[in-house]
Amino acid sequence: MNRRWEIENRRWIKVFVFFLSIFCLPFSIIFSYAQQEDSSEYVKNAWALQGQGKLEEVYKTCDECIAKFSAEADKLAAPLNAFPPQNEETAYKVMNDVAVCYFIKGETLRDEAKYDEAIKILEEVIKKYPFAQSFDPSRGTFWSIKETSQTIIDEIKGQIKDNMWEPEKEVKVELCDEGRFPVDYTKYGEFTNVGTKDYKYVIKDQIGLAKEAGEGIYPNTSSLKFDPEFVKIKKHLGNIDHWKILNGRDYKTAFYKWNIAPEPEGVRQFFIGDILERSGDFKQAVKAYYAVLVHFPNAYGWTYWHTPWYIGKSALYRIKYILKNHPELGLKLEDASVEIINGFDNEIRNDVFLVNPGKLVKVSLWDKVCAKTDICQQKARKSGKIVQTMGDGGVKLVKYANGDWQLLVKNKPFMIKGITYAPTRVGESPDKGTQQNWTLQDVNKNGIIDAPFEAWVDANQNNIQDKGENAVGDFQLMKEMGVNCIRIYHQPFKINKQIIRQLYEKYGIYTILGDFLGKYAIGSGASWNPGTDYDNDEQKKNMLKSIKEMVLEFRDEDGILIWLIGNENVYGVACNADKKPESFFKFANEAARLIKSLDPKKRPVAIASGDTLFLDVFAKNCPDIDIYGTNCYRGKYGFLDLWDEVKRVADKPVMVTEYGAPSIAKGYSMQESEEFQAQYHKTAWLDIYCNSCGYGAGNSIGGVVFEWLDEWWKAYNPFYHDKKALFAGPFLDGYMHEEWLGVAGQGDGKHSPFLRQLKKTYFMYKDLWN
Repeated sequence: MNRRWEIENRRWIKVFVFFLSIFCLPFSIIFSYAQQEDSSEYVKNAWALQGQGKLEEVYKTCDECIAKFSAEADKLAAPLNAFPPQNEETAYKVMNDVAVCYFIKGETLRDEAKYDEAIKILEEVIKKYPFAQSFDPSRGTFWSIKETSQTIIDEIKGQIKDNMWEPEKEVKVELCDEGRFPVDYTKYGEFTNVGTKDYKYVIKDQIGLAKEAGEGIYPNTSSLKFDPEFVKIKKHLGNIDHWKILNGRDYKTAFYKWNIAPEPEGVRQFFIGDILERSGDFKQAVKAYYAVLVHFPNAYGWTYWHTPWYIGKSALYRIKYILKNHPELGLKLEDASVEIINGFDNEIRNDVFLVNPGKLVKVSLWDKVCAKTDICQQKARKSGKIVQTMGDGGVKLVKYANGDWQLLVKNKPFMIKGITYAPTRVGESPDKGTQQNWTLQDVNKNGIIDAPFEAWVDANQNNIQDKGENAVGDFQLMKEMGVNCIRIYHQPFKINKQIIRQLYEKYGIYTILGDFLGKYAIGSGASWNPGTDYDNDEQKKNMLKSIKEMVLEFRDEDGILIWLIGNENVYGVACNADKKPESFFKFANEAARLIKSLDPKKRPVAIASGDTLFLDVFAKNCPDIDIYGTNCYRGKYGFLDLWDEVKRVADKPVMVTEYGAPSIAKGYSMQESEEFQAQYHKTAWLDIYCNSCGYGAGNSIGGVVFEWLDEWWKAYNPFYHDKKALFAGPFLDGYMHEEWLGVAGQGDGKHSPFLRQLKKTYFMYKDLWN
């Protein structure tokens, strides 16, 4: 009896404990979350106090955080031997916050010239938390506490070097079996269900196709085995990371490695094409890219922002780019298309591919004549009469009978030749609360606003203002470059209206004026975490209030060209537009209606979205937004199918609200890097122009270069022009160096905010835009 009671009692105890644990679990989660939130508050307060110069309070706040949370931080740090995987960083929030408090303390000691103490603290954080990271709210990326701490230590010790990378030696691919060019796929198989979701190329003679394709081109795998150079280094390839070698200049080793890389066939074939292209073997590159179209058109990868990257589409446009820029190949790609139904969201399981690989055909005599006589390699078409007008003031959009769109200013065609203008002084940073309002900044106290009117050109780049290098100002330099509008936001600083007026009246440059619409939690009243919620009525009310204040403040300014809302909100940094795109776009449309009701001049309203993410949701929910604007970084090939996709899905005029490339790259000289930046911009602009009214898709109304001036704060330390890569991207070395996006630089930073070193891109635009 007692034994039986004991067994039953144990059962009930287990049941009780189980339900107790279930009941208590939410409270433990809440407690844990509150603890993390609490540690974040310490960090937030420490940054703010540092920016306010309240140094004793900085130390006190940091010490409290370290004392309270270091035990938990140590537990999180103990098992780590690398940075936490992407999207899992928040699980290590307490560790990161404690490390940041160490860092802030060390940095503040540095600022007080307490160098020995600063080094001691920074070396401690490096030792204890080598894989801690801090979130950069402005760009949605993490930076390494260890790396930045070491930079400050080196700086204190006088060991900071201008560690410009030495250019790497270029080693080109030399194939042992080139096959034939182009490959005649009709001889070795059959194209079935072309243009449909059931497209497939059926190989009937694999041996014959492999022989004609040549080394590295699918389905040829045998040529590699007999390549003597491959045989030589085969045993060493196992120790090489195929992703790390991809963007280097040893194309030969990269080619061999990627032929045996453990990636899906479509991904592998695409990057073999990329390596061949960079090696200068354009025939083989075209063959590799076309093999992707034929065999693997539905291959995909992922961007840094975890949005789908459709490899078949990229291959298609790379072929077009190469053939256009290398007329000696004598070919063009006809009728090729890769359309992806449901391809505008982050989900790939619902994608449906409609594929036509097209044909590589010989260029006609007429094509050759057009290529020589017209910048767009096509004859401009007639537009017909105006069938639709948006806006009835001095700035309006018109649609012609042939479907083309055009922006008219004072009834004359106006192509937006814009630039983002944010002349941040070296040493200032929004992260630290030290960034100043450039529209009011007067560092030398002479009554003249600094950057717009007193910037001077360091022509010989010696970081000295020599005789004859007089103050001219950014506005004059931009006018000479051919800029006709700048893009700025009325947040977080109140804009000096007089600046906007002078920019227009004296220099003839308009302003595209924006509101972030809750991005970075600006204007919504939300905290950074979880960020703006586009279903929250109170936050929406706050954002509409911000919009109203902007329009009422600036609606009477003749220099306002377009109202702009948002800034790639769909990527979801400190807002939930990525999770609730329909709510976001419905609210954006509400904001557009409010703007139009308040602006008597009925200027167009544009959105600044992110690439074409959720384009279909935008099309359904934003009838009152006049222009589809998008921040778009697709590489040196232009904007690919952007124009056609917007025309097909939304039928709106298109403005590229951001595009650009860094002027620095690992393994390349400064000259090579600047040349790449200039070429990137030239291709981008020609793509913008060649899809404007009368050409191509006919819906481009211009673009906004990103940006005027290098900003030193973007990799954290605002006193150091950091060369480190922030994230992967379609640039010269495969990475984004966000502190180097300007068409003008600030030299060694000692004469900021005045000194300007104009890059090749500036002079390229000066020729192109004038």
